[in-house]
Amino acid sequence: MNRKRDDIRLALPSKGRMSTAAMEFLAAAGLRVEKPNPRQFEASIPALPGLTILFQRSGDIVVSVRDGSVDFGITGWDAFQEAGGENGQMLPVIKGLGFGHCSLDVIVPERWTDVSSMTDLRKRSPGKAGLLRVATKFPRLTQNFFAQAGIQDVDLIKAEGTLEAAPAIGYADCIVDLVSTGTTLRDNRLRALEDGRILDSQACLIANRESLRTRTEVMELGRLLVEFLEAHLRAYGNISIFANIRGESPEAIAGQMFDQNVIGGLEGPTISPVVSRKDGDWYAVHIIVQRGQLPEAIRELRSIGGSGVVVTPVMYIFEEHNEAYQAMLTAIQE
Repeated sequence: MNRKRDDIRLALPSKGRMSTAAMEFLAAAGLRVEKPNPRQFEASIPALPGLTILFQRSGDIVVSVRDGSVDFGITGWDAFQEAGGENGQMLPVIKGLGFGHCSLDVIVPERWTDVSSMTDLRKRSPGKAGLLRVATKFPRLTQNFFAQAGIQDVDLIKAEGTLEAAPAIGYADCIVDLVSTGTTLRDNRLRALEDGRILDSQACLIANRESLRTRTEVMELGRLLVEFLEAHLRAYGNISIFANIRGESPEAIAGQMFDQNVIGGLEGPTISPVVSRKDGDWYAVHIIVQRGQLPEAIRELRSIGGSGVVVTPVMYIFEEHNEAYQAMLTAIQE
């Protein structure tokens, strides 16, 4: 670490779609970021009063986490891997946060009609000085990928900003860059190679290994942060369904539900008696199902006499043990 300090820090992307998505994700998980002044590079999360939020570029976040000036960071998996991944002081705590999806690809001009694969690229005549000039923000990943493809004569041009213009301007023959929708590539008459995908990426939560190992307060807050994010990710895409069903007993109703395809619940339905004005024995059932299974779940509940069906979103699903936290504990002991 660069210096001793008492605060606990989480770095978030400072701009772009990743920044907006990170703020929305944390808010949806009940961890709203409070930033009174949009020009400030420091903020807080009221639900986690011991945590200081800093805003940095995605590439700078991995550097800060790696050198220990920041304890946690949300950045792209691509940036994490480019910086050395798990071989250094950084630890991937949650590898996929479910937003910021993109891929790192080898991209060539559309006019290269004879090049559709890395094999074709290897056969293509080198550019100036006998080297294929490749502009990229990811020199480490690019060099490794090209070496694995058997392409050694490469001049890697470390570039920042917009790369799509590099082949047209002429300072590079092709590029390696992040692709999300592909619209920008088509607009600039570029295309990704069929087998030129270096990696798939999305936002991830990373941490400084030494901070977790040596500062109890960092590990404790890290556990709380991971618990909330994992529970929210587990809940994402699920819905909660309540319904009233008439039956002889909870066991009899559960048996009917288990005979269906989707209304069995995660571990089984929760069934409790209803104090009802109606005749007969009524029970309230509660289940969790995937959002896409809602039409089938409603049909199945009605088929066994379900009524008064109420559907609500699920914000968290906490399990008995948190796998990400257990993995974090194991990693810092290695």
